[in-house]
Amino acid sequence: MIDYISSFISPMGALVVSFVVFLVLRMPLAFAIAIASVLFFVIDGRSSFIIPVQKMVLASQNPALLAVPFFVLAGNLMNAAGITQRLIAFCSTLTAHLVGGLAHVTVLLSAIMGGVSGSAVADVAMQSKILGPAMLKRKYSKGFVAASIGLSGLITATIPPSIGLILYGFVGEVSIGRLFLAGIVPGLLMTLFLMITVSIVANKRGYLREQEQRTPISKVCETFIQCFWALLFPVLLIVTIRFGVFTPSEAGSFAVFYAFFIGMFVYKELTYDKIVEVLNQTVVDNAVIMLIISFSGIFGFIIVDNQIPQYLSQEILGITNHKYFLLIVILGFLALVGMFMEATVNVLLLTPIFLPIVQSVGVDPVHFGILMMTIVTLGGMTPPVGVAMFTACSILDCPTKNYIKESVPFLLAIFALILVLVFFPGLVLFIPNLAYG
Repeated sequence: MIDYISSFISPMGALVVSFVVFLVLRMPLAFAIAIASVLFFVIDGRSSFIIPVQKMVLASQNPALLAVPFFVLAGNLMNAAGITQRLIAFCSTLTAHLVGGLAHVTVLLSAIMGGVSGSAVADVAMQSKILGPAMLKRKYSKGFVAASIGLSGLITATIPPSIGLILYGFVGEVSIGRLFLAGIVPGLLMTLFLMITVSIVANKRGYLREQEQRTPISKVCETFIQCFWALLFPVLLIVTIRFGVFTPSEAGSFAVFYAFFIGMFVYKELTYDKIVEVLNQTVVDNAVIMLIISFSGIFGFIIVDNQIPQYLSQEILGITNHKYFLLIVILGFLALVGMFMEATVNVLLLTPIFLPIVQSVGVDPVHFGILMMTIVTLGGMTPPVGVAMFTACSILDCPTKNYIKESVPFLLAIFALILVLVFFPGLVLFIPNLAYG
């Protein structure tokens, strides 16, 4: 029967078709990848079924992946350690005099929380629960609230410690330290572009300021001191990795100790019950990530063994070998795929395919990593299956159509920034080049 089926369907065709069908049926991505990959071996009939098992196990055995569960745990600990309210107070003092002050808080808070949680969805969920109701009370439209919170979560894609950058560095064999440093300027520029967008929309609609005058410097300093230890975390992280004090995995374990110490002995808000809750959530988060990584190992083997990167490279370079045009074409494809699959999956599956292609025309792998993470993470904030989008809309009880309508100005700002980063790679690379040479 298998021989009969294989005479009509190629193994690669079976993999692609079954994977697309599983996505349409809303099957969890990890299992869609696994079943489609195993089906390839069933149709192929030439390889031992030991290979999928070996590749699945090997994919989870790389020591570099130790950084992922550590940083996930550290982020969950710091979210439970009482830092959120302190960070909100600090951001509010900086933006209260601006029109649409609370919307500015969401953007600025995402930039800071990105360095703490490293997760866009966690950031969106937290802000939707805490800042969302306050913004609605001040007569902000639901669509604007959901869009400003949902799309500001994109900042976490590049601000260290981004889990996506760790996975990209692991798959593409790119320095995680350089990636962390490269993400700083794009993250800050994203914050600036989104805050400008908030100002334009807020002024047009006549949203009110929280206060007429700038917050006194003494008050700003007071709130800064209250959240100093939280703000110090990403700085310590980058410095220790750059100067070789810690490897990325060791930095992750240090992050866990740091988060536990600050929450337990400095802020004194990390109770036994909160620790149990954090551990439960971390187990779930890591299980999902590691399951996807393990199953992607089978998929990755199929891609490499069938020389898909080489084939696509020849086809794409046959169309154009112009560096910037090629980058835009690939980023456009990633944006399309990102609308249907999670960022983690896209990084694991597509990095081995596209990284060799862009490197062949002289694109720096660090530069491409920042662009790729920004684009694939954006897919989580856009229809039809954006997890962050649905998280914000469900918590705020906002119709998706209102979110989509209000997200247009933010998307225009984001795409404008991406084009700037594409054509001016020095904005991405000058800090890692300055630090590493």
